[in-house]
Amino acid sequence: MSQRRGSVLLVMPLLVLTLFLVGCPKRPAAPVASAPAPSGSALAPAPGAGPSTATPPAPGSSSGPTAMAPSPAAPATAAPAPGTPPRPSEFSENSNLKDVFFDFDKYDIRADDAKTLDSNAGWLKSNANNLVLIEGHCDERGTNEYNLALGERRAKATMNYLVSQGIQANRITIISYGKERPVCSEKSEGCWQKNRRAHFLVKAR
Repeated sequence: MSQRRGSVLLVMPLLVLTLFLVGCPKRPAAPVASAPAPSGSALAPAPGAGPSTATPPAPGSSSGPTAMAPSPAAPATAAPAPGTPPRPSEFSENSNLKDVFFDFDKYDIRADDAKTLDSNAGWLKSNANNLVLIEGHCDERGTNEYNLALGERRAKATMNYLVSQGIQANRITIISYGKERPVCSEKSEGCWQKNRRAHFLVKAR
């Protein structure tokens, strides 16, 4: 029994030493694991990248291009402004410019009306200081939407003819009233024919 106790007493210090020695290597491992320093250094580059991101600050850089965008946009918006067509209310009647008329549901320039447009073009060439407004009109048949589109085609066909005769396109403004402004209210073909027209108004520049 005394021998067993002696051997146990000898083994116990060995176990304590073993545990102590095993515990010691773990302490240096902790500093290695405490490599929050590298993680901190990883954060250091991030701030370094941060300043580079801050150099063209995401908001700043986006505002930079955005600020650049408005300046081109401003001229673009300003450019149309000068080209904005004058208001119809600024134009007035002129007896030298005669109406042309159209067949039902058509916007082709007829031969007789081409002669009228030739005469109109001659007056416009002699009076180059005048702008012209061409109104497109329709008879009462059909929907408002359809007649507005048809009236626009009639005004545009009339404009194209004048341009082909040497009138500058930038002198011409077109508008469609569809069936909103008839000159005749009877429900007959003779009356409808009068309403299917392109009408001319002028304005001094």
